[in-house]
Amino acid sequence: MSVDAGTELELADWRRQVSDLYAEVRRLAAGDPPAAWTVWREERERLYRDHPMSPVPSAERRNFSAKHFDYDPTLRFEVVVQAQAAAPEPAGPGLAAPGLAAPPAAALSLPNSGADVLAFHEIGSVAIPFPNHPPQALSLFWMEGYSGGLFLPFRDATSGHETYAAGRYLLDTAKSADLGGDPERGSLIIDFNFAYQPSCAFDPRWACPLAPPGNRLDLAVQAGERIA
Repeated sequence: MSVDAGTELELADWRRQVSDLYAEVRRLAAGDPPAAWTVWREERERLYRDHPMSPVPSAERRNFSAKHFDYDPTLRFEVVVQAQAAAPEPAGPGLAAPGLAAPPAAALSLPNSGADVLAFHEIGSVAIPFPNHPPQALSLFWMEGYSGGLFLPFRDATSGHETYAAGRYLLDTAKSADLGGDPERGSLIIDFNFAYQPSCAFDPRWACPLAPPGNRLDLAVQAGERIA
């Protein structure tokens, strides 16, 4: 969504507060993930209710109350990112010499709730070891342009019933939604208790990139934000 004239400082403040919130979440979650989740819920509700850049329509903010599933400790994971396999290079003269880095993945457009088109490329995938289910794979994307960043959207069997029909976000590091990880191990923290609705779930005036068909989970993830 385009920013209206005169709101740039408000938007900068929104991003600053969200960044501070996720820094506190990562700090607390190192020792007490449920405490981090409580802070996350309370602070996001405050921002959605009180901040001028809230995605909630202004007429609904005063009485806004966020809805969440109960915290589920079995839905927090540290997973290793499996790199996207490079396409094989054809043989022939004038090609890149062996040992050079593979060409980056081609840019792609994810589904979008509005007219905006944002370019991404898939950098790999993560396999989520859900309890009592086979591992479920989710593609991990990098946002081109804007400020860059990891992006991990998903849909599941709650989508369209208890949660937004077009899915939820796990990570959007361009907007500071970052639960951490270990670059030496190539891992990310994926905690479905921190899954949240995109802005367009609250007001269609916002344009949001959405989960592609390959990021649909075949189970109900009853964790994180909900709408019913």
